[in-house]
Amino acid sequence: MPQTKERGKARQVMILITLMLLWEVGSESIQYAMLEETESGIFVANLTKDLGLRVGELAARGARVVFKGNRQYLQLDPQTDDLVLNEKLDREELCGSTEPCMLPFQVLLKNPLQFYQAALRVIDINDHAPEFPAREVLLKISEITAPGKIFPLKMAQDLDTGSHSIQSYTVSDNPHFHVLTRSRSDGKKFPELVLDKALDREEQAQLRLTLTAVDGGSPPRSGTTEIQILVLDINDNTPEFAQELYEVQVPENNPIGTLLITLSARDFDTGSFGEVSYALLQDDDVNEPFVINTKTGEIRLRSTLDFEAFQSYHVGVEAIDGGGLTGKCSLVVQVLDVNDNAPEVILSSLNSPIPENLPSIIVAVFSVSDADSENNQEVTCSIDDNLPFLLRPSMENFYTLETDGALDRESRAEYNITITVTDMGTPRLTTQHTITVQVSDINDNAPAFTQTSYTLFVQENNSPALHIGTISATDSDSGSNAHITYSLVPTHDPQLALSSLISINADNGQLFALRALDYEALQTFEFQVGATDQGSPALSSQALVRVLVLDANDNAPFVLYPLQNASAPCTELLPRAAEPGYLVTKVVAVDRDSGQNAWLSFQLLKATEPGLFSVWAHNGEVRTSRLLSERDAPKHRLLLLVKDNGDPPRSASVTLHVLLVDGFSQPYLPLPEVAQDVTQDEDALTLYLVIALASVSSLFLLSVLLFVGMRLCRRARAASLGGCSVPEGHFPGHLVDVSGAGTLSQSYQYEVCLRGDSGTGEFKFLKAINPHFPSLESERKTEETPTLWNSFLFI
Repeated sequence: MPQTKERGKARQVMILITLMLLWEVGSESIQYAMLEETESGIFVANLTKDLGLRVGELAARGARVVFKGNRQYLQLDPQTDDLVLNEKLDREELCGSTEPCMLPFQVLLKNPLQFYQAALRVIDINDHAPEFPAREVLLKISEITAPGKIFPLKMAQDLDTGSHSIQSYTVSDNPHFHVLTRSRSDGKKFPELVLDKALDREEQAQLRLTLTAVDGGSPPRSGTTEIQILVLDINDNTPEFAQELYEVQVPENNPIGTLLITLSARDFDTGSFGEVSYALLQDDDVNEPFVINTKTGEIRLRSTLDFEAFQSYHVGVEAIDGGGLTGKCSLVVQVLDVNDNAPEVILSSLNSPIPENLPSIIVAVFSVSDADSENNQEVTCSIDDNLPFLLRPSMENFYTLETDGALDRESRAEYNITITVTDMGTPRLTTQHTITVQVSDINDNAPAFTQTSYTLFVQENNSPALHIGTISATDSDSGSNAHITYSLVPTHDPQLALSSLISINADNGQLFALRALDYEALQTFEFQVGATDQGSPALSSQALVRVLVLDANDNAPFVLYPLQNASAPCTELLPRAAEPGYLVTKVVAVDRDSGQNAWLSFQLLKATEPGLFSVWAHNGEVRTSRLLSERDAPKHRLLLLVKDNGDPPRSASVTLHVLLVDGFSQPYLPLPEVAQDVTQDEDALTLYLVIALASVSSLFLLSVLLFVGMRLCRRARAASLGGCSVPEGHFPGHLVDVSGAGTLSQSYQYEVCLRGDSGTGEFKFLKAINPHFPSLESERKTEETPTLWNSFLFI
């Protein structure tokens, strides 16, 4: 217990003393030292001071400590940025018998990228005691063995190194033997038992000695084994090998059971004393990779060799004869390296996703290594030449993967980069490591319409909120940068109230007509539609939309001439001497629709004399079809139809009265409005005729007298007037010839008045009227007074 306490105090003192910077090699190589088995969290160094950096710069530049094999023996304290121990270290586990035990690492800084090469030396403490391979050793020694004879013994094992390894061997006090401590070529010490005094079997048949191995620790540790010595009868020849040292080279990939060498020892004795058997003096009989045939001396592989674990083996071989005498030789097995380890890629940092449109971005930092040696350890590193990335070597087999120029996410949003590492061994071994790099989007693309302009067709008289079409734009960006909203661009045309005509769905670009459109009021209109993404800054584009209103046959033809008046239909005068094809009048009509909806055709539906008149279908001219005769009625009624070419067609009708006259050869002029007095006379005449006809059966004579009286009264009245007494009308000044054939656009009538005294006629222009003519019966009666008809002519 006192020894343990002293060792603990010494260990604490060593921890406090050795936790310091040892030395700096070169300009960027730093070495630190730390005792093994030190508890984690112990301060190692002030890395900021050692690297000459500013306070806080380590954290700001994302400092990382990178060890080979992804082990993290040290770490940076996030609070102080001090380098502290991350885990308890076992030097024997990390380095075995290698001394010094160095753990190289790199300190990686970013912005800018910078490496610092460093190493951590793990200092051995005396935490292992020597151990012999066996608790008991049996030696058979002939009693005739001369003093000074040396008996080699198996050495003890101590996992510690340096001064803490085995330094000496001792044997318990006895009168016959002492022990010598020898050193091998690799520095390890082994014991040899030396006979000081001849043995006498009769005096003492066996001896028991204690062999002790002592290391150089403070305090020292030790291990023991028991040596049992059997004293044999006379056997005066020992087996002897041809040479004391044998060497053999073995490739590490040789299979189990491969014959390495055959050793042979010679014993000049005869009988059982001349029979030799062989044994290996190995440090660890169980784990050693060799086995010997005790009869033939053949040494073969018991397990596979690994150059990366052990480059050579020192094996003792013992030959034992039947009398127990032994001979010894040494075998050194050199393990030859073969290229059996593929290169290894260790990724230190990965930057993904990376923004597009930025050049020379460091994507990843990684290191490559190969556990083989010499040429087998040399490696080359490459990536696909077709990728926009570059590999740049740094230091100590570190590489950086950088972008070769700016990337475009719209061309490619993800890259699978395969890093290929090949060593220079034979055969060459290759390792591939694939990393995935995402490219993040920035708003560098404005929305693009599928068309530069859109033409939409809308049938007039549409229902409100009618979907008339959809515009579409795409954005090659992603996320919110590709989310598009649509809007109407305000128009500068004061005549176009766009907001009352059209609306747009901001999400999908659907256009709607807000109210019914009228082709006759608006045939076409244009406006701009904008598409804007949600990026920052927002980008937008515009497209032209042209709306064409399609005409519907919603307007019936409108007759301009002749004008229709229910109380006074239009009357045309036709000379009885008119030739066939004589132009009686021309029907003028218009249609507010367009296209075929406005193509008009004319048709005679009904006539008093069906074969007397015809209507030209395309221009509405009413002409005579034959010569007039005395048998034709003096007054004709024509029903004309004006029809458009729409689907379904729409039409209008017009009624025309034609009055046949004798000797009238003047051009047709519309009749003026009949004077109110004449109209009153005609109405009175009609009344008188009706009364006369009603009483003709009983009062025929009275009727004749009344009729004669009426005639006399009218004649006297006409004589008293002395001319035309109708009121004079005005002639409108906006008459326009729209047909090209002399037909007026409005229906006007003219009164022709002939004075009896002069015999010459003159036209008197009156306002437009539609005169009422008496019935045919009354006309026949009035023919008896031609003077009256000579006073009035209506055209």
